[in-house]
Amino acid sequence: MPHPAERHPAFPILIGDIGGTNARFSILTDAQSEPLQFANVRTANHGGLEQALASDVLSKVSLKPRSAILAVAGPIEGDEIPLTNCDWVIRPLVLINELGFEDVLVINDFEAQALAIATLPEEAREPIGPATSAPLSSRVVLGPGTGLGVAGLLRAQGKWFPVPGEGGHVDLGPRTPRDYQIFPHIEELEGRVSAEQVLCGRGLVNLYRAICHVDGVEPRFADPAEVTAEGLAGTDPQALETLLLSVTYLGRVAGDMALVMMAKGGVYLAGGISQKIVPALKRPEFRAAFEDKAPHSLMMRHIPTFVVTHPQAALVGLASYARAPESFGLATDGRRWLR
Repeated sequence: MPHPAERHPAFPILIGDIGGTNARFSILTDAQSEPLQFANVRTANHGGLEQALASDVLSKVSLKPRSAILAVAGPIEGDEIPLTNCDWVIRPLVLINELGFEDVLVINDFEAQALAIATLPEEAREPIGPATSAPLSSRVVLGPGTGLGVAGLLRAQGKWFPVPGEGGHVDLGPRTPRDYQIFPHIEELEGRVSAEQVLCGRGLVNLYRAICHVDGVEPRFADPAEVTAEGLAGTDPQALETLLLSVTYLGRVAGDMALVMMAKGGVYLAGGISQKIVPALKRPEFRAAFEDKAPHSLMMRHIPTFVVTHPQAALVGLASYARAPESFGLATDGRRWLR
């Protein structure tokens, strides 16, 4: 008999991607079926996961899931898992004792994104740059959103190994004369500028305000969506420069991560911000910054970059794992609860 920690989750399996604002769920009835999809759940409308599942998921179907695989935006330590950007606390033992689950696995949200890029079809990704194919090799996924998420995906021994991390908090420094003008005015975090201080929603506004300060103009926008829209339209010079510098800096960080992971299988940009700024990413600045990694610039030219265009990529990654756990080297110690 296999050890319980090696046992495959039993179908039907509830899969969930739980962020600070929205939670998305589906149920996989077996390894061959397409998932049963449910409407997005607004976390602010419920006191916790148990209430949301009871009212918006489990009450909608007669099918009772036996297992749950959840990706959450927060650190996983112990039996109570608080989310970083909302009041929910994930309690696997409550899911088992009160909702009847037999098996609950909780992983990091960007591990789910890493699982997704292992199996995403070509139609679910938009190539950025000349290379359009992705070798079966190690990969990286980055996601500017509420913060800057980063995860690796190693390919070894015929399996995919997702590697979570906090790569969004690496240092980001100036290189060009314009950078040296702007960086002193970017809001610091305990004395330094991390990539996340620029490459996320609030970071976009942070960069925009710094540019306005240097140019001696009053900032007109306080919402990341406004800065992005004006930048894409080219109607505001500071918003346009903000957008072009942000894709330049994203290219630098993406290239750094590709070097760290030797990600010859490609670098994938995930999340809603990446999808919205595809026209800016397709300009020369992103790839130029990505490839500018002497002495390895030639190697970098052959590493493909993509934007993940699937609207629920994390659920796709979780479903891939649920169907074939043996294809992935996913660490479950301390993150799996069994009845």
